[in-house]
Amino acid sequence: MATAEHPRLILNNFLSLDLCKELEFIHKSCSTVGYRDNVFSTTLSHLIATNSAQFLIPFVPIRERLREKAEEFFGCEYELFIEFTGLISWCKGSKIGWHSDDNRSYLKQRDFAAVCYLNNYEGDFKGGLFHFQDGEPKTIVPMAGNVIMYTADSRNVHSVDEIIDGERLTLTLWFSRDGSYNEDAKLISLLSQSVSHNLSYKSSSCVPLPASSSMYWFSLTSPQVFGWQSEFDIRCARLHVDGFDIHSTDYLKSDFPPCDSSFDFSELLMKPLQIVRRDELFDKNFVNILHALQVVQFYCWKASEIQTSEIEMETNSIVKLSQSERECIIELKSVLLKDQQLAETMFSSMSCERARDNSFDWAV
Repeated sequence: MATAEHPRLILNNFLSLDLCKELEFIHKSCSTVGYRDNVFSTTLSHLIATNSAQFLIPFVPIRERLREKAEEFFGCEYELFIEFTGLISWCKGSKIGWHSDDNRSYLKQRDFAAVCYLNNYEGDFKGGLFHFQDGEPKTIVPMAGNVIMYTADSRNVHSVDEIIDGERLTLTLWFSRDGSYNEDAKLISLLSQSVSHNLSYKSSSCVPLPASSSMYWFSLTSPQVFGWQSEFDIRCARLHVDGFDIHSTDYLKSDFPPCDSSFDFSELLMKPLQIVRRDELFDKNFVNILHALQVVQFYCWKASEIQTSEIEMETNSIVKLSQSERECIIELKSVLLKDQQLAETMFSSMSCERARDNSFDWAV
């Protein structure tokens, strides 16, 4: 039981399972390399910066509900500002030892934390239990929809066990009494700039614009253990785990020899491309790699609903791969997905295998 010495609150079933799945879709569509080894994150500012501000909508009521609950429980009504909101996933090998959330000079503004679990221990990942050093409850078992709130100071020192398998996904918020750290003010400013930019260029498109390629490039901190090829683009990796590869007509038509180091593959991902499953090519262009990923993740999220609906795709958009197209795909994977096994280790899970089996059919 929580005490004054260790103030903390458990909220069971605070988020619906449907909402958890929606947030999972957003993260798998937009995430970048995170702040520590084998961790990936999606921040609200990143969604705005990549022209994906429509994904902010489900966060609005969640953030307000959590802020109100924190103010009520910790006795600071109308005092708190949301300092940070982010989707964070911990993959195999990630962990963190004993610490408080304000344990750095640049984190002292943090007063309270809220961790919302979006998937399930043992069902979606192994390892990753949350432990408090003192007080009760001692150990938190992550289950989708549940929330743990606690003070960010030394009264609630905690740790997270190493992830053994799968991807542990959370929505994490920190609250501050200091209004100068108000995340909302920063987000409103970014949204205003984004709207002004779109108006200047007479654009109302919701097609995503990828960030710098370095934000999507994952590599092990100790590559000598696995070899120099232990790295990949996380957008291509997520497509691969769901059973898809990419094909680029621009690369196929280029005069560069296979895997020429002078070819700008990061620039290629900013251009139109197509997706492939096994030996079939969906013969329609996506604007860029992030657009392709978001569409595929949406269909994987909504697979069961789509399969029972009357929506139809143009079956003439599905064509068999030619030999030159196969070679192009292999060459692209050799550069953008240098370690397929590592990608599968990072992003695959028991639930992912089930989702792949239920993935949408081309002709649905």
